[in-house]
Amino acid sequence: MTEVPFFDLRDMHAATGVQAEIDAAVLRVSRSGRYLLGPELEAFEAAFAAYCDNTYCVATGSGFAALELGLRAMGIGPGDEVIVPAHTFVACWLAVSATGARPVPVEPAEGSFLLDPELLEAAVTPRTRAVMPVHLYGHPADLDPIAEVAERHGLAVLEDAAQAHGAAYRGRRVGSGHAVAFSFYPGKNLGALGDGGALVTDDPGLADRLRLLRNYGSRRKYEHERRGTNSRLDEIQSAVLAVKLPHLDGWNDRRRAVAQRYTEAFAALPGLTVPEVAPWATPVWHQYVLRTPHREALRDRLAEAGVGTLIHYPVACHRTPAYAADRLTPSTGLPRTERLADEVLSLPIGPHLTDTAVELVISAVRTAAQHLHDAG
Repeated sequence: MTEVPFFDLRDMHAATGVQAEIDAAVLRVSRSGRYLLGPELEAFEAAFAAYCDNTYCVATGSGFAALELGLRAMGIGPGDEVIVPAHTFVACWLAVSATGARPVPVEPAEGSFLLDPELLEAAVTPRTRAVMPVHLYGHPADLDPIAEVAERHGLAVLEDAAQAHGAAYRGRRVGSGHAVAFSFYPGKNLGALGDGGALVTDDPGLADRLRLLRNYGSRRKYEHERRGTNSRLDEIQSAVLAVKLPHLDGWNDRRRAVAQRYTEAFAALPGLTVPEVAPWATPVWHQYVLRTPHREALRDRLAEAGVGTLIHYPVACHRTPAYAADRLTPSTGLPRTERLADEVLSLPIGPHLTDTAVELVISAVRTAAQHLHDAG
């Protein structure tokens, strides 16, 4: 029996006291008769832009759509290259491919999960048009040196903040930049009851192009200015997200408290590496990701102890069938990325976790790590 599941959205809603508010919001929209491009969307977009310390928010049908349409609104297309992290979820690679452009992977920094700014410039070619830093696992990417390289080469920057709602970089809210894409997939720190996404920006022209692209390229019915698509955050999801948004900072604080307990408990354990936090970062711990060369054995022991885990991500993007034939790997290979794919293991984390559940996870990891060490 799994005593501490990796994540259960029902538990999260019940434990954090928002279920009744969500139910009321869904019922209100259901009875309103307005389900798309209505007042709930408008209100949420304004609230989320303000939360991000930004001017505009354009909500979409998914986080993937926010990335793809963001790139298209920036003019990225066939023949272009976009630099992406080698270690990440495949969605950002696929978003680049969906525009007709080519993803160019860059390794994470040693000891980190995030794109290494020191390797960025070497990946730039005459075809490079943009770079997509990912704020992975809730920890911000190192944006300033990335921006310096981008400015030198005239590159656009589209941040992927799908896992970083509420995080901060050098005191600045993630989302306060020029173009930042978010996902509202149910398991995110700010999650809907289905798919959803948004791009926040300080650029009125970019926001206008995004609104066109998400709605068939149209401002008025049957008048299509661009070859757009259908990707609109619906009124129910907008209302649910508006209910959750005021709770987000408190939920993130609880995630930080759980992460601190984990790090204090695991830092000295043999065979385990705890996640690093850069001095300039305020992460929101979308995932708590350990590294260990004994991952499968550790995972099995934790399962026996009733602790659920997941692997983010067991197959590096360049090794998936979708990209394996594209020869995207540089001549030096991607050894750090491949090592991470073999070693990462995510533990349960979230605002719903009780102190008892946290202690159970800690006890199980300690016992398992010591057993694996003793077994040699």
